[in-house]
Amino acid sequence: MEFKDNIPIYLQIEQYLYRQIVLGKMKAGEKIPSVRKLALELTVNVNTVQRALQQMNDQGILYTKRGEGNFVTEDTELLAKTKQTLIDNELDEFVQNMEKLGVKKENLITILEKYLKKCEG
Repeated sequence: MEFKDNIPIYLQIEQYLYRQIVLGKMKAGEKIPSVRKLALELTVNVNTVQRALQQMNDQGILYTKRGEGNFVTEDTELLAKTKQTLIDNELDEFVQNMEKLGVKKENLITILEKYLKKCEG
């Protein structure tokens, strides 16, 4: 995983794990990899991973079973909200990038429709 310099690494790890959950690569009720394993996979400090997991525990996305590890919540409503938050964040970034290119909000739908038609054909 490549990290961006302008966003704290633990937040990027959170976003990565949220995506894994939303994409179904980590399912509701499933145990996630250990802190050490994640740190090795992502080539980051164990404390950085622990901070990301603690944040996710605080938000209820993960829960800890003492002596067993961290698990993905089984709260489908919370998982749906998390997915919607990710979608909203992507849309926010898209709209901001389009505005930087001089595209007005009122033209976004037309531009996006043209783009999607072009992708179909």
